[in-house]
Amino acid sequence: MKTHFWVRASDSDFTGPLPQPRSGHTAVNIGNSKIIFFGGLVDKKFLNDVTVYDIDNDLWFQPECTGSGSDGNVGPSPRAFHIAISIDCHMFIFGGRSGAKRLGDFWVLDTDIWQWSELTTFGDLPSSRDFAAASAVGNSKIVMFGGWDGKKWLSDVYVLDTISLEWMELSISGTLPPPRCGHSVIMIEKRLLIYGGRGGGGPIMGDLWALKGLIKEGDTQNGKVFTILWNEEENEPPGWTQLKLPGQAPSPRCGHTMASGGPYLMLFGGHGTGGWLSRYDIYYNDCVVLDRVSVQWKHLSTSNEPPAARAYHSMNCVGSRYLLFGGFDGKSTYGDLWWLVPEDDPIAKRPGVSSSDVVPERDTTMEEKESRREGDAITELQKRLEISGLLSNSMHIVDEMEDKELIQQALRVGGKEAVSNMQAVQALRDHWMRSGPESITLKEITPLLHDYQRLITRHHIEKDGSNLELVLLGFAGKGASFRFYHIKTASQLRLNDIPNLLAEYKELLSSTNIS
Repeated sequence: MKTHFWVRASDSDFTGPLPQPRSGHTAVNIGNSKIIFFGGLVDKKFLNDVTVYDIDNDLWFQPECTGSGSDGNVGPSPRAFHIAISIDCHMFIFGGRSGAKRLGDFWVLDTDIWQWSELTTFGDLPSSRDFAAASAVGNSKIVMFGGWDGKKWLSDVYVLDTISLEWMELSISGTLPPPRCGHSVIMIEKRLLIYGGRGGGGPIMGDLWALKGLIKEGDTQNGKVFTILWNEEENEPPGWTQLKLPGQAPSPRCGHTMASGGPYLMLFGGHGTGGWLSRYDIYYNDCVVLDRVSVQWKHLSTSNEPPAARAYHSMNCVGSRYLLFGGFDGKSTYGDLWWLVPEDDPIAKRPGVSSSDVVPERDTTMEEKESRREGDAITELQKRLEISGLLSNSMHIVDEMEDKELIQQALRVGGKEAVSNMQAVQALRDHWMRSGPESITLKEITPLLHDYQRLITRHHIEKDGSNLELVLLGFAGKGASFRFYHIKTASQLRLNDIPNLLAEYKELLSSTNIS
């Protein structure tokens, strides 16, 4: 897959009033001509405005909608964390939250005449909920999975016929995905894929499931019945299958987006727990691709500084580009617009996107050339270790004797016999070489992580001298997989990361002949 570039949208990209900042909104493509943004939340205020991006004309506008519901107001009430699905020229809205109230009303917006209609449905009516996820099935049905009803996480599956307005709850036997909310769903060749979400009790999940046996309506003398479609076979009941795919799978998360573009599914952002040492959420700004051809996960190679990490944003496919808007990072609500474009896109190297593109030509000294060359080498290392984009946030690696937490832990382990602090540190490293992951205590995690990062940096500088470019490129080319070099704090680690961190640390100690 081509390298992609993050490009912040400029005023010259559009005309018309841009949408105000928000999160928890929806954005659906109406064919290839426009994207409809609806609702969301900003500063505890729930929204119900409609903003349209006219793709053909690069124009933003707010249509004057008509059509009222039972309350006499035009359109749905303000809400966020609802579902929105497009079928032909219609956008269907269900559920969501307004304040502490969960909603269960159902609306459709005709985007040809900009008219809202509140729909009365029947059948197996789903409960009011927010944080559900849904997808269109064919050209007349909507399938919805999961959500939160205010009392429990849900794992039910409902199918709505948008012509007859009848809901049907699917009866599914066998193993079911755990209940969840804040997940993503997408239809791929008659399979409904779901990824991630927050589950019962609050854990963030990183599992991928496929639902087969989705339905197609057929006519009989007794009225309307449903026949199963799966691998062109009929009469096969719906069933879930958990998919465990190879490659570089995304970390567990919820509030992310998953968009389809050609043979790829593009997953971006979301938030997860801060690890087993922290109760705080962490937010992501990485791109992970599910390659439908090779059937494996891949981290997308991107250049330029990425957007700020966020969740509950929107990301839509616009030709070969993706358009990112809004979101929330636990503190701030975003209203920025970003393009994610392939390297051959005309705006990929737009002036001002990369600092190297705006540096004026002038004579440079040998010191400046060497500094620039070392910076390029570090960037190359980060790309090969799949931690590109972190150059501006490079960590400061301190010496052992300045690492107070390392010294304190070293003195606990080998302080009585050590003549010097350095001998105590060596005793601690020997201790870690002999230890299994189950014996690592909470107090050891931070100094272990910092020493791991210190050894990665020091080993190659000491071994290969001042030629930093060759040092870093040589390191990256040895097939090592040091996945935790970019971790800023131990609170970002999860419990199942500790065995891998310890194994990589032992590999470093062995290769550096320090232990």
